[in-house]
Order: sequence, then structure tokens, then C-alpha cells
Amino acid sequence: MKVRDLMITDVIYAKKDDTVRELLKKLVKHKIGGVPVLDNEHKLLGMVSDGDVVRAVANNKQQTTFDFYSMIIRLEKTELKTSVKQKMDWPVDKMMTRRKIYYVNPDDNFEEVLNILSKHHFKKIPVINQAGRVVGVISRGDVIRFISQQIIED
Repeated sequence: MKVRDLMITDVIYAKKDDTVRELLKKLVKHKIGGVPVLDNEHKLLGMVSDGDVVRAVANNKQQTTFDFYSMIIRLEKTELKTSVKQKMDWPVDKMMTRRKIYYVNPDDNFEEVLNILSKHHFKKIPVINQAGRVVGVISRGDVIRFISQQIIED
């Protein structure tokens, strides 16, 4: 079985100048956890996931402890809300992953996808053609559906 036989060709993607707000709308609308980041020629620049967004909006500042429990809660909520609002206009470029990006080609064997997904714990892998353009994606969900339909049910 080849990658082309189970990849998704209708690629939902982001551009590096898209805002976090625009990215979140795509992730929610399409019920997905990440997308490739492409240039105008559909060449891969990076990957961005829901985990990248969570890490970016997380408030990693040390907190001051007060004696008043309700005051601590109030301060934490305000800081988180402020942090999220500030980062909604960030460009995707600021939080996308650029290094250690693995991809497959349409003619690669299905086993290559399994190896990458299992070894690196990725949710999604871009599929790149010989011209270097993203022509598809393959996710863990695609693999599970394939295994269920083709292997288990036989």
C-alpha cells in the first residue's frame, strides 16, 4: 500500500502570516489538531498544532502567593485571559515548528508512515511531491481508519 492510496488531498493549511485567531478558526471549523504552514507555491515552511497554540498562550510566569485564596484565583484568570488576547494577533510564523519536520512522498510505502508516526508521536505528516509541493497529509486517524477497514475487517 502506498501513501497516495490513503492520504488526504484536500489540504487545510496556514500561511506564515496568518494570525493565531485565523488558525484557531480553521482548527475548530475542520475539527483538526494541526496544519502544515505553506508558502505561496505550496512549499512546506513548517507545521503548527493545537499544542503549539497551547504552549504559546500558557502563562509561564511565576505566581506570587497571597494569603487570600480568592485573590489568587482572580489574578490567575486575569493573567491567562490577558495572555490569550495578546497572542491572538501573533503570526503563525512565531509559533510554528520549523525543525525536525518529517514528511513522506506519495509513492512511499504505508510502513514508512507507521514508522514516523510511532517513533516521533506526530499527529499528522505532510505528503510532498517531487517538485517540493505539499499535495496531501496523512494523520493518525487516517492510519487507524485504514487499519480498521482494510486489515481488521478482512
